[in-house]
Amino acid sequence: MKNKAILLLGPTGAGKTPMGDYLAERGLFGRRCVHFDFGAQLRQVAEHGGSGLTANDIAFVQRVLTDGALLEDDTFHIARTILEDFMGEQDVGMQDLVVLNGLPRHAGQARDVGKVMDVILVVALECTAEIVHERIATNSGGDRVERADDSVAEIARKLEIYAERTRPLLEHYRSEGTPCRPVPVGVETTPADLFGELSKSAII
Repeated sequence: MKNKAILLLGPTGAGKTPMGDYLAERGLFGRRCVHFDFGAQLRQVAEHGGSGLTANDIAFVQRVLTDGALLEDDTFHIARTILEDFMGEQDVGMQDLVVLNGLPRHAGQARDVGKVMDVILVVALECTAEIVHERIATNSGGDRVERADDSVAEIARKLEIYAERTRPLLEHYRSEGTPCRPVPVGVETTPADLFGELSKSAII
């Protein structure tokens, strides 16, 4: 039996991390939520290392962060180790919901994630590039402090990767029969606003 998860999709700056933190505080559908912020976990591994990871794995994570690359199928063992360590540290039970943020980011990762947990709902935070830039510039989500990857060029590159590799996950999950809920995001949209929309979603 596998743990159940909610996947937050959305471009950089759309509010995935604040939403994940909000769900971890409030829970959802009467269940405890634990927020797995893959980007934050990668930054922690790059700085402090991680149990179960080799020196080569850690060096690879550092390169991924520097280059802004995605973990591909042949390096998914790194993501799986980080995810399993997180699950253990958080004492995740079978009744808990794991809020996935930043993993999976493409179809290959989705297949691998599916081997360890069931994604039962996909929430797509949708906003334009203009809104992304304004949200990041004003730090409307409150999560952009001391981020070194928020230059105009870096944001544009991330938006391109999201459009090409990550947003197609919506169709991937729809084809598997997983409920997908698009939620519009504006410059001032808050986690509480998103929570109100998300609470209307059906869950299996």
